[in-house]
Amino acid sequence: MNTKDIKTLGQLKAAGYQSKSIKEELRSNLISKIKNKETTFTGVHGYENSVIPELERAILSKHNINLLGLRGQAKTRLARLMVGLLNEYIPFVEGSEINDDPLSPISRFAKTTIAEKGDDTPIAWLHRDDRFFEKLATPDVTVADLIGDVDPIKAANLKLSYADDRVIHFGMIPRANRCIFVINELPDLQARIQVALFNILQEGDIQIRGFKLRMSLDMQFVFTANPEDYTNRGSIVTPLKDRIGSQILTHYPEDVATAKVITQQEAKMNAEQEDSIYVPEIAKDLLEQISFQARDSEYIDAKSGVSARLSITAYENLLSAAERRLLLSGDTKTTIRLGDFMGVIPSITGKVELVYEGEQEGADGVAMNLIEESVKTMFTGRFPQIKKLEREDIESPYQPLIDWFFEENGFELLDDHTDTEYKQRLDAITPLESLIKKHQPDIKPEDVYFLKEFVLWALVSHDKLSKFRFTQGIRFKDIYGSYISGL
Repeated sequence: MNTKDIKTLGQLKAAGYQSKSIKEELRSNLISKIKNKETTFTGVHGYENSVIPELERAILSKHNINLLGLRGQAKTRLARLMVGLLNEYIPFVEGSEINDDPLSPISRFAKTTIAEKGDDTPIAWLHRDDRFFEKLATPDVTVADLIGDVDPIKAANLKLSYADDRVIHFGMIPRANRCIFVINELPDLQARIQVALFNILQEGDIQIRGFKLRMSLDMQFVFTANPEDYTNRGSIVTPLKDRIGSQILTHYPEDVATAKVITQQEAKMNAEQEDSIYVPEIAKDLLEQISFQARDSEYIDAKSGVSARLSITAYENLLSAAERRLLLSGDTKTTIRLGDFMGVIPSITGKVELVYEGEQEGADGVAMNLIEESVKTMFTGRFPQIKKLEREDIESPYQPLIDWFFEENGFELLDDHTDTEYKQRLDAITPLESLIKKHQPDIKPEDVYFLKEFVLWALVSHDKLSKFRFTQGIRFKDIYGSYISGL
């Protein structure tokens, strides 16, 4: 019989329905997925050999879970994906505020209804998408919000005394009975509110304004916390921590390739951008390297973390910078340029917490430094090492290029160059072409011009050329010529 055809308690019993706790439900469905070699947490990358196995072990152990990690580490997403391990539909007593199991009711309403109507008790079905509750822990959250309170309006309307438990208005947690309940940023929850969770997690009973209700709530709790919160805003009280079965540490992507997959999955691109803007792979790698560089930067507070959202929003800004140029030039197609990375600076400055030295440098200065250091890091391994001091008997592979700039008065790349003008300007630097052909012979033709500009930025970062940002674009010059001009 189809679940939708079961409308009464009698039909449910006749169908042989067996009740399961939510933790048992998650466990049995996870076992099936593992046996069938199915992916349990789709769309989460970089956790395949670390966080996900630990999360699966916690579910198999039927534990409440605390996901501990810095911002932007997919903690809430993991919790939401647990919904996929629930049964598609579960039955509950129709009209119940707390999703009472028809075969094991716990509320006064459900027990009374079943006592009066027996097998004719009406049954409704709850879809798994409606079994996820989420609450951000903030200092203003009260016990009444989470657990419940006495409702004087209900008492007046039903003409009940305050001694009658029917005057109780249930909070979010009882209403999430038989559901996954997530409390984000748990340390932000006041200690007295955390204390109110003790019995719910361990014994299942709740107390509201003197009413001690023995209600065995059936819930899967998932908490998220940032380790920095322990010192900045609060902490998880020890007895509550003791009642959370598994604490799982999350982390940032460990390599650029994984980070790139996450960014491509999460970035919001529209069809026009996809059709008209080409993004070289090296540009995607450089964008991810900025986040890695930020996590190691002396200007940025490492304890605060650098969210994956930095790369995602920076990628969106990068595309928009190219799109704006396209709209101004009237061209129909374009390729990302390194100069477009000036457009990602607003995505960086709002996502990092600066230490004192960073404040002295300025947010824009730190962002620019991250881009330049990322170019320098990525240059290594792709081209020969640029040495500070060269032996006189060995000519540097970059000397012809440096000499070209020494002989020229200056070289400018303007932001509003059309693609044709941009390519012509870079093609004019003849030593650049031969350098790339020799050391990157397999580069895709459509990536060549980005790589040419990339080499110029790398020479600047190694103090072989100078770079000056002005209103219309960027000027590159020989470093000694610039010094003499300054004198």
